[in-house]
Amino acid sequence: MYLPVFHVDAFTAKPFGGNPAAVCPLAEWLDDDLLRAVALENNLSETAYLVPRDDHYDLRWFTPRCEAKLCGHATLASAHVIMQILAPGSHSVRFETAYSGALTVSRDGDLLAMDFPANPPRLCVNPPAPLLDGLGSAPVSVMQVEDNYFAVYEREEDVRRISPNLRMLEKLHPAGAAITAPGHGSDFVSRYFAPSYGIPEDPVTGSTHCSLAPYWGDRLGKTSLYARQVSQRGGELWCDLEGPRVTIKGKAVLTLRGELLI
Repeated sequence: MYLPVFHVDAFTAKPFGGNPAAVCPLAEWLDDDLLRAVALENNLSETAYLVPRDDHYDLRWFTPRCEAKLCGHATLASAHVIMQILAPGSHSVRFETAYSGALTVSRDGDLLAMDFPANPPRLCVNPPAPLLDGLGSAPVSVMQVEDNYFAVYEREEDVRRISPNLRMLEKLHPAGAAITAPGHGSDFVSRYFAPSYGIPEDPVTGSTHCSLAPYWGDRLGKTSLYARQVSQRGGELWCDLEGPRVTIKGKAVLTLRGELLI
């Protein structure tokens, strides 16, 4: 059996930047063990699987270790594959997901705009020791949602120079850890670590911006924000706050297409 595979760099305009995701279109769902095995073989932070329906696509995401509830960059990559290859000329696509409901991606000039649920973080009064020990540098404050901690720092330089203890951060499972600060030339910057999911540092993380954008929008008094994720590969995102939703925009580049023999 041959499985189509596309590799797309998301949240970047240039190959070998941003966050690479694998996109695998399917006729129908395969066994979950096989989906996990293919994601491990791809060895990228996320592999997205698509199944076409009458007016939408069913969408699931897998890390090298497990299924994810929400993934921004693989959703962007999936929309890019559909709009450029599977259904060229289409201006929008709707995905149905098991954990995050309906997600719509539309063209917005040279960007792709994803309509995601906003998930504003709340103050974490007693941050867990593995978070503080794992980051090794005390943040100004810590925010949290159900599956992520957000350590807030004063300066972009603070975020860039952190070298985390990944074994310590792995103890936060099922939570990941984001670090963020005001940016130079951007409204805010961030990095994200999820070692318990097989993702030591995610190059660009769309889903965390469902929380980062509301936090920084409230703090800066803005509804439109420009964000940069300052990982080694780096990436850029444009975020618009619209009540209970956040529109996350970015670019994408196809870097590989082929077939996986399974």
